[in-house]
Amino acid sequence: MGKLDGKVAVITGGTSGLALAGAKLFVDEGAHVFISGRRQEALDDAVKKIGRNVTGVPGDAADLDDLDRLFDTVRQEKGSIDVLWASAGTGEQRKLGEITEEHFDATFGLNARGTLFTVQKALPLFNDGGSIFMTGSNASLKGYPEWSVYSASKAVQQAYARVWLAELKDRRIRVNVLTPGQVATPKQEELFDEATKRQFESLIPRGEMGRPEEIATVALFLASDDSSYVNGMELTVDGGTAAI
Repeated sequence: MGKLDGKVAVITGGTSGLALAGAKLFVDEGAHVFISGRRQEALDDAVKKIGRNVTGVPGDAADLDDLDRLFDTVRQEKGSIDVLWASAGTGEQRKLGEITEEHFDATFGLNARGTLFTVQKALPLFNDGGSIFMTGSNASLKGYPEWSVYSASKAVQQAYARVWLAELKDRRIRVNVLTPGQVATPKQEELFDEATKRQFESLIPRGEMGRPEEIATVALFLASDDSSYVNGMELTVDGGTAAI
């Protein structure tokens, strides 16, 4: 028996990194998973890596038409949703004095606006007793220089969770935030040079980055009945970085 036997899960931004690791684990635990991503090549590769019980839907979580297409596909193929992991996100360094309107709008457009409409558009398909969680960032808990816009765009998710659980309590739908720290992913390789990676590793008590699989196991906890009494919480998975 898997922890997600017979469940339907939707993961936005599921083509790489921690979300892809989570999608693989969800399938191993019995779920059918829908993943979305902006790049068709990456989406096809992710579907191939997962191998079974997965549907890839191209789209940008910041685009409301693309979100409609994602959930229309879920409706047509499975009819309902048990788990939603709103994981699509973006972020780049900009220090105060160099922040542009375009940078602000792109970051908040996906991380804050996109997350909200992902959840809202999923709700008509949601089974009572389901689980919603969002990918936060420990940047919203620490004062990392040059990351103010990204940090703020992730901090809204804790507010979302607190309000939405109150609005969804009659349906017993749980809403939480999964907040990772520094994790070795392709996106990190794209953003950080070696010096920056070493600097971040120095902040982690064990001295090394997290692995996508370490985040995936916590995502499984939030998706499954193992976390049935966890609601409105921010679960920080950063090796203790934010605690010291």
